[in-house]
Amino acid sequence: MSDPAPPSREPAQGHRHGRLTTRPHPPVVSGPTGIVPLPGGDGGRPAMAYVPEPAADGAAYRLVVLLHGAGGSARHGLDLLLAEADAHHLLLIAPQSSATSWDLIAGGLGVDVGHIDALLASAFDGYPVRGVTLGGFSDGASYALSLGLANGDLVDAVLAFSPGFAAPPVVRGRPRIFVSHGVNDPVLPVDVCSRRFVPHLRGIGYDVTYEEFPGGHDLPAGIRARATGWLTG
Repeated sequence: MSDPAPPSREPAQGHRHGRLTTRPHPPVVSGPTGIVPLPGGDGGRPAMAYVPEPAADGAAYRLVVLLHGAGGSARHGLDLLLAEADAHHLLLIAPQSSATSWDLIAGGLGVDVGHIDALLASAFDGYPVRGVTLGGFSDGASYALSLGLANGDLVDAVLAFSPGFAAPPVVRGRPRIFVSHGVNDPVLPVDVCSRRFVPHLRGIGYDVTYEEFPGGHDLPAGIRARATGWLTG
């Protein structure tokens, strides 16, 4: 995987509106496998990737961008689905947010959208990709939902683990959506978060699979497995 181009300090117009502009294309290089640290190129903001070994039949990867919660790290994002990646042939990319949380939450879309766009372009350069998913936990789940709904012409699935909201600046396409939430979540209470916006998304035509579990602000192993099976099934 080639190093992603650093995002401009002045966000591109499309990035201000949450739009990802890169698109899958045939690889131009052969990228490495395993855990791959990616230099951020913009003041020390790193990203990480995990790439399984190529499939024996040459099958393309499903690419999953994983977004950490507030105060988290790229490694926290990667760990959301690291245990599932080999069995399901998932190419994982985990960016680091520009602030303690993602730009939509921290003050305005732009720099994080550009960073994710550059990471996607780098992945498409190095690997065959057959589908793009945005996923995340907590604030990262809210950001994945918001960007996913804004980019349904690129993103065909969204994984939202314990999200707080969905606020797409624009809407494109109809990605399918998996949402999970603990019924005793003390950080983002389910009654004012997922139980409120999941019915709304269904009502406007989105295919939403919703799983509640008896727990708090967490991602249990069983939910992780069901979400991955849903994604690749």
